[in-house]
Amino acid sequence: MKEQQIAKDQLFAKAKQIHKKVITLDTHCDINVKNFTDSINYTQNLDSQITLPKMKEGGLDVAWFIVYTGQDSLTDEGFKKAHDNAMSKFNAIHKLVNEIAPEQIELALNSDDVRRISATGKKVAMIGIENGYPVGNDITNVEKFYNLGGRYMSLAHNGHSQLCDSNTGEEDDVWLHNGLSDLGKLVIVEMNRLGMMIDASHPSKESIKQMIELSKAPIIASHSSARALCNHSRNLDDELLKLIKENGGVVQTVAFSSYLKTEKYNKRNEYVKSISNQIGDSLGTKILEWSEVRKLDNAKREEYYEFYDNMSRIRKQKLAKMTDIPPAVNVADFVDHIDYLVEKIGINHVGISSDFDGGGGIEGWDDASETFNVTLELVTRGYTEEQIEKLWSGNLLRVLDEVEAIAKEIQSQS
Repeated sequence: MKEQQIAKDQLFAKAKQIHKKVITLDTHCDINVKNFTDSINYTQNLDSQITLPKMKEGGLDVAWFIVYTGQDSLTDEGFKKAHDNAMSKFNAIHKLVNEIAPEQIELALNSDDVRRISATGKKVAMIGIENGYPVGNDITNVEKFYNLGGRYMSLAHNGHSQLCDSNTGEEDDVWLHNGLSDLGKLVIVEMNRLGMMIDASHPSKESIKQMIELSKAPIIASHSSARALCNHSRNLDDELLKLIKENGGVVQTVAFSSYLKTEKYNKRNEYVKSISNQIGDSLGTKILEWSEVRKLDNAKREEYYEFYDNMSRIRKQKLAKMTDIPPAVNVADFVDHIDYLVEKIGINHVGISSDFDGGGGIEGWDDASETFNVTLELVTRGYTEEQIEKLWSGNLLRVLDEVEAIAKEIQSQS
C-alpha cells in the first residue's frame, strides 16, 4: 500500500513538472461580451469557465477566444447583424488585452508570439472565428478578420451558412450546397492566401472533404472528437481522420460530454434534465431542445443563453450536494478519445480543446482551474513529456507555422 502511494506521488510530481514546462494551449473558449467590461471582466473569478485566475490556478497558458455567431437568415439584414456581433467580440478581446489586463495577458498572432509571451509569465490570447456567416457576401471581410487577429475560421456552425453545409444537415438529409458554395470555395483560397487556418469543426463531411481537396495548407478541427467512439455528427469518422492526417492537419479533441461517451452521457443527462426543468420552471422559462434554440433569432437566442448560463450555475450548486446520481463523463473518457486518435492518425496530428463557456467541460476538467488533470491522466497512461508537449500545443503551432509559410509563398507568387 505504501509503495503504491509512493508510485502515485511520483507520478503526480512528474505530471506537475511536465505541466509547468510545456505550453498548454486550448483551441476553443467561447466568450460573452458582458464579461469584458470595466466592471465585470476576466481579472475577476467569475462563474465563467475561463478567467485569468482560473487559467493561473490550472496552468492553462494559451486560450483561443472565439468570435462565435449563431446561424440566422442568409439575407443582408442577417449578414449585417452577424457582422456586428462578430465585431463586438473582436472588440471585447482587444479590450481585454489592451485595456483591462495588458500586464496579465497579451494577444498572439503566431507561434513566435506564443512562446515569447509565455516566457514572460503572461497568459496568451489567440482568436478563432466560429462560423463564417459574418463574412456575409463580402470576401474582403476575411482579410478584415485576419487583421483583427483571427487565425482560424470555420465556414459554418449549426445550420447551413452561405459558405458551406453544416453537420446538422445529417439529421434530415437536407443540404444547401452539397459541400462548399462557390463563395465558400473562394473563401478557402483567400484563407490560404492570408495564412488563416481552416477549421473543420461543425461543417458537413462533404464540406470537409472539399476543403481538404481545395486547400493548399493543412487544416484543423478546432474542437472535435472521434466518431468511432461516439457516433455524433460533430465528430470525425475514420475516413475524415485519415484525410486530415494526409493533409498534415491536426484534430483538437474536445472535452464536450455528449461528444465523448453516448451511453454514459445519456444516463447522466436524463437525470440532469429533470433538475434543469425544475429550475427552469422556478425561473419562469422553459428549457428548450438545442434544435429549438437554433430556430430563435439572434436576440432571442442570446437572451436564452443568458438564462441558460444562470440556470446552469444554480444546477451546478444543486448537483454538488446530491449523492447517488449517474456518473458524469470525465477526464478518463476524454483521454480515451486522445488515445484512439493517436493510435489512428499518430501523435503529430492530435491536440486538446475544451469548448469552455460553449457547452464544454467534463468531470475533472470543468473549468480552466482543473487543466492540470488532463496532463496527469496523460502521464498516468504513459505519455512522455515530448508527446504531451505535442498534444498540448506543439502540433497546433506547427500547423499554424505551415499555414503561414504557405501564405507567404502564395503572396510572393502574386
